[in-house]
Amino acid sequence: MASEFPLFKTKVDSDKKFNLSDPSERWEYFHFKAGLEIEKIKTYLEENSFIAYMLGKKNSGKGTYSKLFIEIFGKDKVAQLSIGDLVRSVHQAVASDGHEKQSLIEFLKKNYRGYLPIDKTIDALLGRDLKTLLPTEFILALLKREISKVGKKALFLDGFPRNLDQVSYSLFFRELIGYRDDPDFFILIDLPEKVIEERMKYRRVCPLCQTSKNLKLNLSSKIGYDEKTKEFYLICDNSFCREVKMVAKEGQKLGVEGIKERLATDANLINKANSL
Repeated sequence: MASEFPLFKTKVDSDKKFNLSDPSERWEYFHFKAGLEIEKIKTYLEENSFIAYMLGKKNSGKGTYSKLFIEIFGKDKVAQLSIGDLVRSVHQAVASDGHEKQSLIEFLKKNYRGYLPIDKTIDALLGRDLKTLLPTEFILALLKREISKVGKKALFLDGFPRNLDQVSYSLFFRELIGYRDDPDFFILIDLPEKVIEERMKYRRVCPLCQTSKNLKLNLSSKIGYDEKTKEFYLICDNSFCREVKMVAKEGQKLGVEGIKERLATDANLINKANSL
């Protein structure tokens, strides 16, 4: 790309206004602000891909930024993988489907190289062994499995690396999944805890597509009203979700108080990545 980073003072001198809750107006906004850059990236993605590691404090917008990028360039060119969502979906599938569990075990036999035995790892996944954390090697195997389903696309990884020990894994991750010649880079997102507080308390997520919105900061185009609770709620904009009600994530109404330790870890992780 011709532009050099970081870019400052990108505000455009114009009185044109956009409703960013409307997908069509979002499209106009992005092309108005960065039309030339979008065309350059489109040209790049015709024949190439990349791996982007999204690093930021919890609720800093990693998933939202990734999905906006995909909205511009298309799901046929770009994929976003959330480690948290991936682990939850695999947990649900393995817990309810014996065939899926056996399929995962067979994959792990060929691709998992961790210190913890496979049966113990499955136990940790299912929550029966609460003292054992999921080993990084297991997370890498799950990622490799999921990426094989996604196909060769540009990738945004949300939630990896999650701790300082995993930073070194990210440095050779592209070779593990066959992206040896693709550029890989960290995207570091920083913002005040007050913003995180507002995002957490008012965040709403679609239970089907996992799209995130916010009752105060980022409304969906459709809103409902619950007569019983006397509260407004958001309705997912994705047509495939058939106007499902968006819900709050468990524990997030408490704000940042419950995740102080996690925020400190995230800050250390960002500083480490920034020093590489």
